[in-house]
Amino acid sequence: MEALKLELKEKIITLLNLEDVNVDEIQDTDALFGDGLGLDSIDALELIVMLDKDYGIKLLDPKEGKAIFQSINSMASYITEHRTK
Repeated sequence: MEALKLELKEKIITLLNLEDVNVDEIQDTDALFGDGLGLDSIDALELIVMLDKDYGIKLLDPKEGKAIFQSINSMASYITEHRTK
């Protein structure tokens, strides 16, 4: 699980071009949106595409996405339970 969390942090930084953020600055429990990492709805769409492409997870319900993208911990848990790749 720790390897997956590190992988997610690296992918988020690269995918979303967060040049001023490094992996050590993102805590597993930090909020990804709002006051935490400060991601927005466009970033959410990119994360949804990444889940599909990299892990074979298709998100169809926006409410589901809101719960999944709360933190690195919530993303890693969801991926562990639902990945097909």
